[in-house]
Amino acid sequence: MKNRAPDAPVIAAVPRAPRRITPPSRERWSPSAAQMARRRALLTLLKWLVPGAGVALLLIIAIWPELEGAEERARVSFRRVAETAPEAVRIVAPRYQGVDEQNRPYTVTAAVAIQGQNQDLVDLSAPRADLLMTDGWVLLESREGRLDKARNHLDLRGEVTLWHDGGNLLVTEEAAIELKEGAASGNKPVAAQGPFGTLISEGFRLYDKGAVVVFTGQSRALLEGRQ
Repeated sequence: MKNRAPDAPVIAAVPRAPRRITPPSRERWSPSAAQMARRRALLTLLKWLVPGAGVALLLIIAIWPELEGAEERARVSFRRVAETAPEAVRIVAPRYQGVDEQNRPYTVTAAVAIQGQNQDLVDLSAPRADLLMTDGWVLLESREGRLDKARNHLDLRGEVTLWHDGGNLLVTEEAAIELKEGAASGNKPVAAQGPFGTLISEGFRLYDKGAVVVFTGQSRALLEGRQ
């Protein structure tokens, strides 16, 4: 009797349990119509902006040397303007002093002085000249004037008034004063008043700081007699 192979084990089919599909941990996001429109607008803007920025960068690189040259020229121009001397210098309450031929002092003052490029010439507003004599003084005033410092010459204009400590008063419109010599003159009508009386003439000449006064042209005087 032959040996018989043992029979193969019989495996019974076991039914599988149905597979459960777990839901996703989060829901899928889907953009709205408005968000899609904004995206499209942003992409369109970037399409124009990026090439434009590149062109602008190329232009800046091309013109940069010109900008540096213009800046340097501006600096040179500014230096030139800054180094330019002013056309006029304004001085408040100036005072000029000197001595005449006999070493007697004189003083010229004003409310305002304006000195131009010629430093010897000074335009004066409300000038006043005080001339000291050996035994007195003379004062001259006017609205405007010009002082020539190199020549010691003073021109007065507008309501020129001359006071002498001896009691004499002289009024005219223009007068030229030689400070060094202590002399003055004028060719405009002049009115004078003093202990002698009153006098009107077409001009005058003054010497030795008022010690001698000569009236020129046609003159008319009203003299006062001494008692």
